[in-house]
Amino acid sequence: MEINYDNIKVVGFDADDTLWVNETYFRDAEMEFAKLLAPYETANKIDQELFKMEIKNLPLYGYGVKGFVLSMVEMALKLSNYQVSATTVEAILNIGKDMINKPVELLEGVEEVLSRLSQKYRLILATKGDLLDQERKLEKSGLLQYFHHIEVLSDKKEADYSRLLNHLDIKPSEFLMVGNSLKSDILPLVNIKAHAMHIPFHTTWLHEQVGEHETNGKAYRTLNKLTDILPLLN
Repeated sequence: MEINYDNIKVVGFDADDTLWVNETYFRDAEMEFAKLLAPYETANKIDQELFKMEIKNLPLYGYGVKGFVLSMVEMALKLSNYQVSATTVEAILNIGKDMINKPVELLEGVEEVLSRLSQKYRLILATKGDLLDQERKLEKSGLLQYFHHIEVLSDKKEADYSRLLNHLDIKPSEFLMVGNSLKSDILPLVNIKAHAMHIPFHTTWLHEQVGEHETNGKAYRTLNKLTDILPLLN
């Protein structure tokens, strides 16, 4: 399917796993959590139950490390029948602190792409997660200079994007979103008649995965790496 980008004026970027590494740290944290809870349950069961707890708590805590840590603590209490030690709870809290303090590891080609596109387009960052944590990562990344606008969303559904575009006075036809999540960065944009480019990351949270039936017939482009955008937009 041929897609024309001649009308694009604004390019939006997701942050986590599009500009820098994120989901890898969650997978590592889940493994550490499973080791801590090994006396009470198998690693596979712990992983399944933690995911259920995260989804249950999303409406309360939203996305990000802090909600993830609270879900780990709650799951530890339940799986241990409230026998888990204070030392283990402290270790869980330290997993979260370690995640927050991770250095920001930019993905290949990020600065080159932002530098070149910012000369022709208005760039915005549209990400979801904890506001303080995302602000901290953006500051550490050294990428702030390239963005005309930063938006940390509580969710990334069609209505959220429509409100953002209306607020910034951007027509959907003039907007291109770039991200790694089909569920959050691609399909909502296609559904509101905006443009989207999908750049898969090597690991995706189960909650962000979609079935093939949801993508059939949808007009978006999938690229192997971020720098593949440049010949399409320059």
